Amino acid sequence: MSEEPRPARGRLLAVLVQFIKFGLVGGSGVLVNLIVTYIMTQVNGGVGNDNNIIFQLPGRFAFRFTILVWIVAFLIANFWNFQLNRSWTFKRAKTRGWWAEFWPFFFVGAIAALIGALIKVALTNPTSPVYLPSPMFNDHEGLRARAYWAQLITIVLTMPVNYLVNKVWTFRAVKDTRTKSGVQVAPSAPVEPSGSEVV
Repeated sequence: MSEEPRPARGRLLAVLVQFIKFGLVGGSGVLVNLIVTYIMTQVNGGVGNDNNIIFQLPGRFAFRFTILVWIVAFLIANFWNFQLNRSWTFKRAKTRGWWAEFWPFFFVGAIAALIGALIKVALTNPTSPVYLPSPMFNDHEGLRARAYWAQLITIVLTMPVNYLVNKVWTFRAVKDTRTKSGVQVAPSAPVEPSGSEVV
C-alpha cells in the first residue's frame, strides 16, 4: 500500500519533464520561425512589403507575401520541432520509420498553421476588426513592425492547441503502436504462450 504513491509520483514527474522538454522545443521552434520570417521579410524589401500580392484568388481575395512567409516559416519550424521532439522529448529505444512518425505530427501542425494563417491575415489586414492598430504598431519600425508581432501573436495563440493534440493523439498513437507490435514478439512470428503465461 505504501508503494502505490511512488510510481504515481514517478509518472507525474516524467510527464512534467516531458512537458518542459516539449515547451523548450516549442520555444526553439518559435525562434526558428521568427528567424525565417525576418530573413524572408528582409529579402522582400522590409516590413512595409509584407502585404504585397503574389497572385490574385477568386473574388476579392489574394495570396499575399505574409501568407507565403507563414507557410515557409511553419514548414521549417515544423521539421525542426518534429526532429527534436522525436530524438529528445519523446525519445524511445525503438521507433517506427521517420516518415511514419512525421506525418501525424505534420498533420496536426498543418491544421494549426491553417488556423494561424487566418489569424495572421486578420491581424495584418487594415479592414479586419482585430487589425493591430497604429501608432502602437506600424509597417516600418523593426520592434513595432506589425508583421513580426502578428507572427508572434499567431504562434502564441496556436501553440496550446498544437501541444494538446500532439500530446493526446500524435505521440500517444505512436507509443500505442509500438506497444501493440511489442518488443518481446517479432512481427513475423506467432505468439507461442508457455504453460505459465496468461494470454
